[in-house]
Amino acid sequence: MYPIFRLALSILNAKRAGPLEPLGTNVSTHICWPWDLDFYFELNNGRTLTLNDLNRIPLALRTGLISVMRREKWGLTVAGASVRYRRRVRMFDRITITSRLVCWDDKFFYLEQSMWVRGNATSNVLYRIALVDSSGIVKTELITKSLGFEGPSPETPSWIEAWIEAERRRPWPPEGDYLPDNKKK
Repeated sequence: MYPIFRLALSILNAKRAGPLEPLGTNVSTHICWPWDLDFYFELNNGRTLTLNDLNRIPLALRTGLISVMRREKWGLTVAGASVRYRRRVRMFDRITITSRLVCWDDKFFYLEQSMWVRGNATSNVLYRIALVDSSGIVKTELITKSLGFEGPSPETPSWIEAWIEAERRRPWPPEGDYLPDNKKK
């Protein structure tokens, strides 16, 4: 079940925190509750992504993106993600999550989120995000102008460039003998 009450609290905290520059970092704290655990009594990998939502949505709110999306009737879609898990998160651990916009190209924004417990990084996610309207993907130049940000994208880090290239080479739709019969070519 989606943690709707935790999301409401995250949004309330974001409103209290006030506006944030488009390239600012949103920071929030959460607790790993028993219902966040998997069979090994550590934070479930799917719940990790859900908890990241509880920081990414407030980032969009604080930077003004949510207001612009409502005004322009744009939707937001995650077009890709790369997750790196490195340390366990246990029950009742206090988790700090950071979210920041790293860079963008003509179609996508690249956001980085990190999860921390007692000063140690536990996971890191790179998201490729697009805004869409009835015609498809909205150009990032239009979005940044709508946010009142006229500057160019920061330089794309080499590790993000490598991920973009790897995603470009990855076949779509998926190929292989493991596919159901109705999906084979």
